[in-house]
Amino acid sequence: MKAYKRFRFEGQLTAEQYLFFQKNGFIHFEGFASQQEVADILSSIDTIQKDWVARDVKVINGIPIKYGKDVDGSDIVHRFAFTSQFSQPVKDFASSEKLKNMLELMPDDARIALDEKDGVVFNHYVNVSGSNFFEMGWHTDSARDLFYGKKVNPMLNVGLYLDDSPVSKGGLRILPGTHSQGIFQTLFKKKYFVDHKEDVNEVAVEAKAGDLVIHDGRMWHRVAAATVQGEASRRRVMYIPVIIGKYQPKNENSKAPFYHKFSHLVGDSRKTAILKKNKKAA
Repeated sequence: MKAYKRFRFEGQLTAEQYLFFQKNGFIHFEGFASQQEVADILSSIDTIQKDWVARDVKVINGIPIKYGKDVDGSDIVHRFAFTSQFSQPVKDFASSEKLKNMLELMPDDARIALDEKDGVVFNHYVNVSGSNFFEMGWHTDSARDLFYGKKVNPMLNVGLYLDDSPVSKGGLRILPGTHSQGIFQTLFKKKYFVDHKEDVNEVAVEAKAGDLVIHDGRMWHRVAAATVQGEASRRRVMYIPVIIGKYQPKNENSKAPFYHKFSHLVGDSRKTAILKKNKKAA
């Protein structure tokens, strides 16, 4: 795995940070959120999860909610959508002036999309036998624009890490520089979601709780499965989209985008084989 430089955010983006992002398509800020902010967000998400599990919430603003099992066998929400609409701490962080500084990495008309696409997404990965969400094959986020009948535009996925995430927990793997590739490479460089193979040029993102990792949505990336199981594999990351283009808010009457028909390819297809392999290795 290749190493990369990490930064500290001191109130505004520096020229070095801006150029690093433009060249590589990602940037990692250590200690961006306080431990109190992390704790408040996690507490609010726990409240949302209890409510959604109790009410068996299937869809939020047209986006399917992904469920599975936790380490104790209880029901768990693996993928939340539009969480800023249900959590004040999430909304406060996603709307903060500090975070708005990241808009400088995008064109002038960029905005934080709290009520567009999937809103603020909260991913909860855990590697246990009942999990339905512990890895994700190679993909780009910007290709989703094609399903909306739009051209591929620049976008950011701003990820706040809410757990320490060493490489043993799997996590984000990126191919630096692929954000500037052409449309053919964006669509066909790898097989979307079904290709999980390690790439010789990939970078493994290792982060601490409170770190902020931003990647360009046009970049090829994947989520690797943890090599550990149970509680040791728990990894929670919140993603805030930054986009450009026509304002297209979602509401309770919105239909699921076409690409969600392929959600069964995310993690499920290789789940049994990987869990058996990890158990044998242990």
